Amino acid sequence: MELMLHISDVGVATMLDVLPIAVVIVFFQAVVIRRKPPKLQRIVTGFLYVLLGLTLFLVGLEEALFPLGKIMAQQLTDPAFLGAVPAVPRWTDYLWVYAFAAAIGFATTIAEPSLIAVAVKANQVSGGTVSVWGLRVTVAIGVAAGVALGSFRIVTGTPLHWYIIAGYAALILQTWRAVRVAAPIVPLAYDSGGVTTSTVTVPLVAALGLGLASTIPGRSPVIDGFGLIAFASLFPMISVLGYADLSAWRARRRRARDAKQQGSMT
Repeated sequence: MELMLHISDVGVATMLDVLPIAVVIVFFQAVVIRRKPPKLQRIVTGFLYVLLGLTLFLVGLEEALFPLGKIMAQQLTDPAFLGAVPAVPRWTDYLWVYAFAAAIGFATTIAEPSLIAVAVKANQVSGGTVSVWGLRVTVAIGVAAGVALGSFRIVTGTPLHWYIIAGYAALILQTWRAVRVAAPIVPLAYDSGGVTTSTVTVPLVAALGLGLASTIPGRSPVIDGFGLIAFASLFPMISVLGYADLSAWRARRRRARDAKQQGSMT
């Protein structure tokens, strides 16, 4: 009974949150475009599905995903699991934390609906040049590396801004190079950094960061608990541009090899 009341409360809140979107769409359709949208009944039905799905998803976040991330962080940093942990933690004491962070970052990104949608569209508009699974795996590798590095930052207590400055400096250099060898991939790479931090990835990654900062000695959830999502946004852009650079390099090598073979035949 309590769960049903909670679901109804979340449903009402979700309806109020989504209402501005509906108002904007109806206004432009009725006042600006002045046309009845095709398949109106289907659109309304789909909108109701969205409300129901968002409601159940938000309840699931509160009941499962947020607690799960926190529980895993607590278990992986438990002195009984790690053995004797000094008052000042050493980064080498938490190798399983980095492994879990990388694994959960990879798995949640692979399952991210927003990334799947972007990968499918990129495959369609590129005529198959951009592989759906290739893009998903490349982005997931970037998120895995970013979340693992962000967990290392929480363990060591080092300042977040130095990581972000260094990361974006590397991204700028990659972008400068990519626009010369694979310019069309740059917008997709930047979009990939946004779609990864969505419905599946954010709850678990945020809960992991807060859980680590709450259980590691000397760390503050307010100061150290946040920032993992910034890593999860930054590193996919780096990985996609890196993959594009690698692909361009392999293409140049292949062309050079083919030219050498043709030259030897003549």
